[in-house]
Amino acid sequence: MTAERAYAEVERLTRRRARNFAYGIMVLPREKRRAIAAIYAFARRVDDIADGDLPAEEKRAQLRELRAQLDAAPGDDAMFVALADARMRFPIPAHALRALVAGGLQDLDQTRYAEFDDLRGYCTKVAGAVGVACVAVYGSDDVERAETLGIALQLINIIRDVREDWELGRVYLPQDELSSFDVSEDDIAARNVSGAWHSLMSFQAERARAYLQDGLGLLRTLDSRSALCVQTFAGLYGATLDRIEDRSFDVFAGTPHLSALTKLRIVGQGLW
Repeated sequence: MTAERAYAEVERLTRRRARNFAYGIMVLPREKRRAIAAIYAFARRVDDIADGDLPAEEKRAQLRELRAQLDAAPGDDAMFVALADARMRFPIPAHALRALVAGGLQDLDQTRYAEFDDLRGYCTKVAGAVGVACVAVYGSDDVERAETLGIALQLINIIRDVREDWELGRVYLPQDELSSFDVSEDDIAARNVSGAWHSLMSFQAERARAYLQDGLGLLRTLDSRSALCVQTFAGLYGATLDRIEDRSFDVFAGTPHLSALTKLRIVGQGLW
């Protein structure tokens, strides 16, 4: 398979499976846009295996094989062909891609987090690593803020996806924070949007915004189009968090979606 065909496939995947990601990268030059789509396709593959219906041992085997393939010839797999070409063009670190797989493996073994430091370690693997991989394409060496930005977006995902994660048997909200705000897992199961739940989730949202603001320090080291891409991601995720907050953190009623007009406005403004 040619690199051109492979890139076309990962870009189609990005548009189909991650509209926010697709809106964000549309502002990048073609070569960078395709490389980011290849990174997304790899991360998507990890997630699909970890969250799929296969037995746990088969998931582990597939994830380990995915990790091993990073050091092998890409073959005819469009995702690996595109990723291999992107890694030749940009200094995408292999350790970041391996960290994504480690996060997928962790999801098979750990479904609860005692405190935020534990959760942050997980977020560093599954999302901070995406930031580290992408910043190599953007052209900055500010790995720390790229990682922080990835963590911020994952924290917003965790807030948004409480119901979906519960259905998968996972609770990412730190156990000590559930306890301190007097929220139990029974409340999550019952979809109890109480005053205590609102207080807990307000705390989660405040922390996510703090990480987001810190991560946006990355903008100072980016060229204008890469900065616009990052601003767009931040704007889309920030707007999603605002909508969740406007609904009093009732994340059980369904995932809030931004209209296409709102997304295009954020892209056009390049503001967060």
